[in-house]
Amino acid sequence: MLAEKLSHSTAKSSLATWLVRGLILPVLLANLSAALPFVLHPQDHGWAFEVPGSVGEVIVRSIGLLFLMWVVPYVPVLLRPARYRVCLIVILVQQSIGLLGETWMYLALPPGHPALRATGLRFIVFDAVGLVLLIAAYCVLRFCRTPDV
Repeated sequence: MLAEKLSHSTAKSSLATWLVRGLILPVLLANLSAALPFVLHPQDHGWAFEVPGSVGEVIVRSIGLLFLMWVVPYVPVLLRPARYRVCLIVILVQQSIGLLGETWMYLALPPGHPALRATGLRFIVFDAVGLVLLIAAYCVLRFCRTPDV
């Protein structure tokens, strides 16, 4: 009887751990899908920020590097979600700051910047979807009592 309960509890916590990973991984991959092209091919993206030429390349590459810095706490959470729960909280704060900041910049943008508007809207949607997935991951961790494995 006890072995059966332990087995059920272990299976439930293992499922919760994999669910948390499944919710976080797409957000990590989405961040990397933006970061790597910005870092490796910044000349292809300056137009989206209305900054062409070498100055635009430096700005876009910098944004890509910021994305790479942004995803560092994702790694420990993916490896051991329950143990690195605090990293998930950091990620939630980062994502919230990103969404609020991008929304503020979008709303403050004067008329006549269609490329910046489109880019801003993409980032807002990107971060809003990511925030929903991350909140779901946090809820799973919080309410499923996953072990520190």
